[in-house]
Amino acid sequence: MSEAGQSERQRVDKWLWFSRIVKTRTRASELVSTGKLRVNKLKVSKPSHVVQAGDVLTFTHFQRLRVIQIVAIGARRGPAPEAQALYEDLSPPEEKSSDEARSNDPGHRESGAGRPTKKERRDIERWLKA
Repeated sequence: MSEAGQSERQRVDKWLWFSRIVKTRTRASELVSTGKLRVNKLKVSKPSHVVQAGDVLTFTHFQRLRVIQIVAIGARRGPAPEAQALYEDLSPPEEKSSDEARSNDPGHRESGAGRPTKKERRDIERWLKA
């Protein structure tokens, strides 16, 4: 393959790593190997699958549906602004879950947050009495 042709196409695991969607190339390979990544609506299970500009990737990442269109192929794993220029995020907007709605509730505490402070305890007691 010529050098010009190589810059227009890239392995999907390498592209995911270059674009900083995943932290390591190993995690990128694992994401692809699970079979939960789609490239242009086709399931991909091999990290060596080749992608190019214009391809659309669909996958779940941290319990969130991600739809990403590849704008460019990266030459290196550069800083975040450079990585964000490699793709366009087409993901649907996040819906506010019931957990987030409960976080406004004064009686709700995050798991592992420790004991409530004296002020938080008074707020909880006031809320329970009302």
